[in-house]
Amino acid sequence: MTSRTALYSGSFDPITNGHLDVLEGALGLSDRVLVAIGTHPGKQPVFSFDERVALIRKVAQAHFSEAAGRVDVIAFGGLVIDAAREHGASIILRGVRDGTDLDYEMQMAGMNTAMAPGIQTVFLPAKPASRPITATLVRQIASMGGNVRPFVPPLVASALEAKFAHGKEDKA
Repeated sequence: MTSRTALYSGSFDPITNGHLDVLEGALGLSDRVLVAIGTHPGKQPVFSFDERVALIRKVAQAHFSEAAGRVDVIAFGGLVIDAAREHGASIILRGVRDGTDLDYEMQMAGMNTAMAPGIQTVFLPAKPASRPITATLVRQIASMGGNVRPFVPPLVASALEAKFAHGKEDKA
């Protein structure tokens, strides 16, 4: 039997409870999951690539214990489909929160299938509690001193608090 590798891409700036839902589903569908962090020179993330890698690994270990060994973190800077091919993934996983996500993801899946027919896109629906969570909203809430603990793992909440507390000290 061949091993199934799934690629799950995003910015993961930061990893949220919604991301964890998709990652949990991914571990149930595949033998190995590649969390692919998109790197774009024009974007300034809150967390550096290395910080995101460390957070993802620590959160995976805390949430999935033994299964965390099946999670790898990689970087990609081009097309997701090219990253999937390069790393031997036969599945691209996408989380879907609502109909708007589904419409967009269906278009992407169609284009990816045209470019690489052997790579299947799988949609994983968000759990109801995770549907409103986006990394963008989490960053905005954290930057304004709000409580992000309901939306991210405790380790990530602490890292966000430290990141933005440090920024406040610099401005004072």
